Amino acid sequence: MKRHATAIWKGTLKEGTGTLDTQSGALQNHGYSFKARFEDESGKSGTNPEELLAAAHAGCFAMQLSAMLADNGTPADKLDAKAVVTVEPKDGGGFKVTSSALTLVGKVPGASEADFQSIATKAKESCPLSVALGAIDISLDASLEA
Repeated sequence: MKRHATAIWKGTLKEGTGTLDTQSGALQNHGYSFKARFEDESGKSGTNPEELLAAAHAGCFAMQLSAMLADNGTPADKLDAKAVVTVEPKDGGGFKVTSSALTLVGKVPGASEADFQSIATKAKESCPLSVALGAIDISLDASLEA
């Protein structure tokens, strides 16, 4: 199985602009820029690679956890997963991704707190994107919905 996306960039780093296209069509000619990536903390000026990485990580983790909870006999009614990817300047210039912080609120009838925490931790460690992101710190704050 292979998935693909295409990025086109025109111009210099700070003044240029680019577009992203995904195989699924979820993004078609979707704009991104230096401002969207490094200057606009509101996230309203367009997408950026780190935002897309966060979405991919949250989605992968939620799917992995869903499968593991079902295998445990406690399928989830709802998993609300969020990933916050941190980007920092690196020594010598440029930037680097340093962490992905996962937060999760799960509605999982029949799951004990201990089982939920254990399974969520295993899902965090084993989802394909967590494995691919092995060079960065990945944290998890998980809670069961009352």
